[in-house]
Amino acid sequence: MRFGFWPDPSWSWEEVRAVSERVAAAGWHAVYFADHFMPNDPEGAAPRDGDIFECWSVLAALAATVPDVRLAPLVTSVTYRHPAVLANIAATVDRISGGRLTLGVGAGWQQNEHAAYGLDLGSVTERLDRFEEACEALVGLLRQPRTSLDGRYVHLADAPNQPTPAQERLPLLIGGGGERRMLRIVARFADEWNTWSTPEVLAHKREVLGRHCAEVGRDPAEIHVSTQALVFIGTDEAWLSARRGSGVAGTPAQVVEQLAAYAEAGADEFIVPGFTFGKPERRLEAIDMLSEEVLPALRDA
Repeated sequence: MRFGFWPDPSWSWEEVRAVSERVAAAGWHAVYFADHFMPNDPEGAAPRDGDIFECWSVLAALAATVPDVRLAPLVTSVTYRHPAVLANIAATVDRISGGRLTLGVGAGWQQNEHAAYGLDLGSVTERLDRFEEACEALVGLLRQPRTSLDGRYVHLADAPNQPTPAQERLPLLIGGGGERRMLRIVARFADEWNTWSTPEVLAHKREVLGRHCAEVGRDPAEIHVSTQALVFIGTDEAWLSARRGSGVAGTPAQVVEQLAAYAEAGADEFIVPGFTFGKPERRLEAIDMLSEEVLPALRDA
């Protein structure tokens, strides 16, 4: 099983770069970055204050300064940027990175940033209709010399996307777990599928994805499966006792056991969010503990 790290977008650039360099040096597979413009309002659509770094600016900076790891947004909502603009951004960052980008996209969900900035979010049906068109447009723009599409939301007329990506096939990651529509879109377009999960939830949704793949004539083995949960790791039992039951929590040996269940459920990659890692020195301690005591035990899982 591979491992990715997901810095908190509220961290300073210096902190994001430091942890990215740390995981790259330790042999992690990827660094992911959220694409939002303000903290979420869990109760509705009120705008919230708080520093949130712009995703693609950070990815471009990491592409130029941190070697070896793959880079990806987790995930870019297609409501933020027209697919032609997003395809050009992705191709450019892929060139800067030397071919290390995965383009992660989603249908959009965070109400307050859409309301504050006048971005159309729409009903769930409208979001998925828009998203399916956007995926079709992105695949065309990133993999064909010219693309035409006359949809409800996306209109392209013999459109080029130059420069092309450094990779012959820039991977498309789709984030989401809706079983009726979203996983069918995953089956049609995704090179990688990502969802928050438990091992039980992941195993079930992989079965659903397999059925959608059969319907569209796709081998599900072609789709890299990544997942994440909150992670609490340490050796202080008093600190851990208050966090058990919330995602993955325990000593290094216990975390190995819990993550092995994800591998058994079909995860090719586990992404560790840094949101629970506390102050900078605690973050580096947790990363080192994972790098030295957890990842080596699971790389062949």
